Amino acid sequence: QVQLVESGGGSVQAGGSLRLSCAASGRAFSSYAMGWFRQAPGKEREFVAGYNWSGVSTYYADSVRGRFTISRDNAKNTVFLQMNSLKPEDTAVYYCAGERAYSGSVQSPGSYNVWGQGTQVIVSS
Repeated sequence: QVQLVESGGGSVQAGGSLRLSCAASGRAFSSYAMGWFRQAPGKEREFVAGYNWSGVSTYYADSVRGRFTISRDNAKNTVFLQMNSLKPEDTAVYYCAGERAYSGSVQSPGSYNVWGQGTQVIVSS
């Protein structure tokens, strides 16, 4: 079973950038679908970006497309989320998620069985 550990969160002013990392332990990382989700206070967890089970195709929420980029380094068992042009509404706890068995929707939190502990991102205006 893969375990996930996020890092790279912090506080930044609007317009700034952050790069989140998600380090995975265990085997077969390259065959996992990987997703980034976020949850703001009082809101449901929402999809941000992800790779499907091909490990190649990427998906983005409309709210972040063009500003955020997901990437992965299978040799280092790590997936990244580069966040540019950050806005105050991007403030949330960001979670990395992984799933080996095909379960349908990359965008659905229910598709993933493995989650990291989360990393806080705060964007001030």
